[in-house]
Amino acid sequence: MSGRPRGRASRRSPGPSSSRNRTVAGLDRAKDTFNTKMDIDPDMLSTHKIQDSLLSSNNRFSDYRGIFNWCIIMLVLTNLHMFLDNYIEYGFVVDLGQVLYHFLKDPYSWPATYLILASNVFVVAALFFERWQEWDYITESTGKVLEIGNLAAMLLFPAAVILHESTSLSVGGSMLALIVYTVTALKIYSYHEVNSWFRQGIQTSSGTGVKNESEQEWVLYPKNLTTGNLYYFLLAPTLCYQLNFPRNVIIRKWFLARRALEIILLSQLMIAMIQQLIFPLIRKSSRLFTEMDMTAKIKHVMELVAPNNFIWIILFYWFCHSVLNFMAELLKFGDREFYADWWNSDNLNRFWTTLNLPFHKWSMRHVYRPLLMQGFPQWQAQVIVYMVSAALCEYVIAIPLEMFRFWIFATIVLQAKMTLLLGRFSSGNYGNCLVWLCVLVGPPIAVLTYLHDYYMLNRESNAWSLY
Repeated sequence: MSGRPRGRASRRSPGPSSSRNRTVAGLDRAKDTFNTKMDIDPDMLSTHKIQDSLLSSNNRFSDYRGIFNWCIIMLVLTNLHMFLDNYIEYGFVVDLGQVLYHFLKDPYSWPATYLILASNVFVVAALFFERWQEWDYITESTGKVLEIGNLAAMLLFPAAVILHESTSLSVGGSMLALIVYTVTALKIYSYHEVNSWFRQGIQTSSGTGVKNESEQEWVLYPKNLTTGNLYYFLLAPTLCYQLNFPRNVIIRKWFLARRALEIILLSQLMIAMIQQLIFPLIRKSSRLFTEMDMTAKIKHVMELVAPNNFIWIILFYWFCHSVLNFMAELLKFGDREFYADWWNSDNLNRFWTTLNLPFHKWSMRHVYRPLLMQGFPQWQAQVIVYMVSAALCEYVIAIPLEMFRFWIFATIVLQAKMTLLLGRFSSGNYGNCLVWLCVLVGPPIAVLTYLHDYYMLNRESNAWSLY
């Protein structure tokens, strides 16, 4: 009888060790049963680890395609809202045929076209100067004087014609002529420099390039001093001369057709946006930009920032991608690196470097490095490069408009100073935000203020149009 109570007592109140053993055994049996039904990944038992948030600066995530698409859609909707506002107030003012009319209204009197064709005189003169030096008709020092005089005349001649014949030349035609002369002058300068290196023995090779016997003949100096070689360089999408350029074997017709379609459609889109978005905002003004108080200036700039920069982004794609690739494909020009990822720039120096690689390569080759070789500090050489770029931009904009305000020059030089002062303190995302801020209210706005004042001074005239 003494054993029964103990048995019942042991069953009713088991000890702590036996209870824990039964619990562990039960968990093991449950786990075995679960594993027999499912193949469990060990990672399912641990779901957390040390990691940063996706938008944190410490995270290395870089695929922001969705945010980019959202920004594009918001930008389009913002401009669409402005388009509808202007449509309600002014009606539909887009007239794509206006540009064609301004260029074709008098086919027997195209002064801008004749002015561009006249640039061939300076090109042929440059070729003869090189030949005369190679044939020892003139000395190297005499040739240098002639080359400098030819380049100076190449920049002064179109400016003098435009200022003297301002009533016969449209603003758009004048700008196009000055762009052609400026680009040609930069190319001719590079042409003289490279040929001078060969004559002086500084350069002994024939230049880089991919030799293709079936498509191009490998040219050696001075066999390059021909009209065909020079004009290929003038038409090629580059500012830096070399004897042999990398060449493709074939012309891709579909690629060429796509670029041609982009050129046509995007140019019409830019014209439509200027007519429907920019001009109505400018017409609302009653004073010159220089006469506005600071509050009015800021308000006017803020109104123009969104449509203006949308147009500039389209202009970048139109020229740097569509036009330059079209010319390169047509000429089988192999080097298609016309721009880099300037939108990711974390400082202004990298932005200007990657936005326009042909000019960057030219300035590094013919301005920056020669200045360093002459003993200039890096910061001085960098400022001089900025000043050359600013002077060329001011030259192309101010002369056709006959307004010398030096806004573009001052804006670019100011950005050069900001690069030197803030380059060490702003980098990464903050630097990229600073770059975009300068892009939004920098040179594009400076150009637009020129156009604003030009319209205000000529709005009473029927010939105020920029085309």
